[in-house]
Parts: sequence; C-alpha cells; structure tokens
Amino acid sequence: MIEAISGKMQDKASLASKTEEIERLHDTLIKLFQTGPALSQAPGAVPPSHQLASPAPTPTAPTSPRLTEALQLALLADSQKSDATKKETARTVALFVQAFGGKPVQEITGRIAGEFRDLLFSLPSSYAKSKQDMDLNAEVERAQEFDLPTLSGKSVKNHFMRLSALWNQLIRREIADKNPWSNWDFDLTKRNPRRAWSDDELALLSSSAWTCSTISQATFTGITMVAAYSGMRLGEICNLRNEDIQEVDGIPCFLIRPHTEDKWTPKTEAGIRNVPIHSALLEWGILDFQKKGEKFFFSELKTPKSGPRGTDFGRNFSKFKTTIGLPAAITFHSFRHTVSTRLRNQTGDLRELWIDALLGHESSHKSQGATTYLSGIATENLRQTVETLSYPTLYLRQSL
Repeated sequence: MIEAISGKMQDKASLASKTEEIERLHDTLIKLFQTGPALSQAPGAVPPSHQLASPAPTPTAPTSPRLTEALQLALLADSQKSDATKKETARTVALFVQAFGGKPVQEITGRIAGEFRDLLFSLPSSYAKSKQDMDLNAEVERAQEFDLPTLSGKSVKNHFMRLSALWNQLIRREIADKNPWSNWDFDLTKRNPRRAWSDDELALLSSSAWTCSTISQATFTGITMVAAYSGMRLGEICNLRNEDIQEVDGIPCFLIRPHTEDKWTPKTEAGIRNVPIHSALLEWGILDFQKKGEKFFFSELKTPKSGPRGTDFGRNFSKFKTTIGLPAAITFHSFRHTVSTRLRNQTGDLRELWIDALLGHESSHKSQGATTYLSGIATENLRQTVETLSYPTLYLRQSL
C-alpha cells in the first residue's frame, strides 16, 4: 500500500514537473517569436513568415513588367517559338512602343488597343516597307495630306494577332489578367472615312477646355482658327514665319512659300501660294501672334529634332479631341476637308479654280491654260473666296 501511494506521488510530481517544463517551453517560444528578425539567426528557428511579431505592413503588389520585358520573358526566351514569330512579334511591339512608350502590361487596356488600331489604319501602306524609326505622326499627316493608301485590314489584323498571342502567354504566366487584343473588327468597309466637321462638333470643340500642359490655350486657338478660316495644312500653319504675313495688292495674306534655310517647302508646287487672311481672323486678333524678335508666327511651338514642325501639336490635338468625345473620323486635317466642302457647296459665283488656288490643290482642269490661270488668279478673287466661309457654332476665345 505504501509503495502504491509512493508511486502515485512520484507520478504526480513527474506530471507537475512536465507541466512546468511545458509552460516554460511555451513561454520561451513566445519570447522567441517576439524577438523578430533575430530568430532567423538561431539554429532551428521558425521561418520569419510564421513569427508572432507585430503585424508587418501589407506588402505591395509586384510591379507589372513593361511590355518589352514581358516580350523577352514570354516569347523571346522561349526556345519552342520560331525565329519568324519572334521577329514579327518584336517588330509589332516596337511599333507599339514607338507610339505609346514602354507601358507596363497592366496599363495596356482595350482603350489603348483601340487607339493603336486607329493609328495603324491611318499609317500609309508604304510605312510597312520603310525604316521603322520614322515619326508616326508625320507619317499619318503625310498620308492625310496626299490621300495616300493606308495599311490594309489584313496588315492591321496581323499586328493584333501577334499581340493577342503574346497576351495569351502573359495570362498563363499571370502577368496579365485579360487580353485587350482579341475580338476586334478589321473590316475596312466599316471604317469611318475622314470627313468635315459638323456644326455640333465645332460647338463641342468651342466649349471644351484645352487639356495640354505643354502648348498654351492661346496657341491652340490660334492654330485652330487659322485652319478653319483658311484650309491650310497643319504643316503650313506651323511653319509660318513672321515675314510670311504681308499685304499683297493691299490685302493681308499668309504667304506659303519654301524656306530653304530650314529645309522646309510646301508639299506640292501648287502649295506655294498666297492665302488672304479672313476678316474674322483679323477681328479675332490673329496678328497679335506676331512678336518682335521671333522667327515663327506661332513662336511657342518647338521645332523637333526629327519630324516636321507641329508634330507635337498634332499629337496633342489628337489626344484632346478623343478626350472630349469626338469621333475617330474627325482629325485636325478635317478642317481642310471642311473648308473645301463648304466652299464647293456655296451657291454664290465661286469658280472651282479659285478654290483650288486657295487650298493649294492641283487643278482638276489639267489643261495648260488652267495651269497658267491658277498662277495668275487675282488676290481679290481669292479674298472673295475665303470670305464666304462662316461658322455659326465655332468661337474660340483669344487668350494671349
């Protein structure tokens, strides 16, 4: 009996000792967990992700790789892909980067894809065969001014198929969430052709605040008003010198002529001409842009190292008109279409040759007599032609 009691007492003592040891170990573990980074230096330490330290800041999501990095990761480094596939996809990506910069993959949305589609459809077909370092906006402007054929629906579709295939790889790798390059229509018959401005669209333009921070509201309104009341090309407007504003036969005119010192010349021989300044422009204050000591009429514009003067304005105007909800069919060049359309629809006694001379068009009358007549049209007849232009819904405030 005594031995049994003694055994039970020993068991209780042992249990108490073990309980005490467990509690001590528990306290030790708690202290170790609370020591944070020092735990990583101890043999057999608990991984940092399991430590009971104070809550750490919520980790930020990994930065989305840029498109060029994603291309390298998902395609160029893949030995299973053919060299032809890699070359063509890299070429398409380079074209996208030239237009939109090296955007992170997650920032490339359906809206961006749509803008790229519109750009591709606006590029001249010859661009596919030319050096790819040419200024895209300059190429779009060239296609518009010369009515050149643009990239085919098949060519645009091929660019999108390459990007769509790349995005499918990025989705598998959880780099992208969805594919913005799929389910697009490339039927050219459904494209909106370039056209003239409607009165409602001009009213929207007039009521919208210019959004560009690098080009002033004053320069925007000045260039836009000249385009609307003259039909001059963007390049012709942006390359006007102060010396190109002169009176001809007593009529204030814009003189569009070559400037060999800057290697600039009008697009065609017919483009060398005098354009009478509309009375609405004179009343609006267009001549206030003439500043003493400045070379160019719109002196705020910067002359780029490559590409024509006015490229930056054209790019920002395109962004602006998209922002305010104008359709893709409306571009800055639409002012030229508007002037031509309105002049040719006038009920007054305007001769077709006067309109061609004002706009710098090659005459539709190919005879030698017509060519000679174009060069000798009186400035008064050109003034009479331009003065028929009026816009009931267009008024941009001057803010020099």
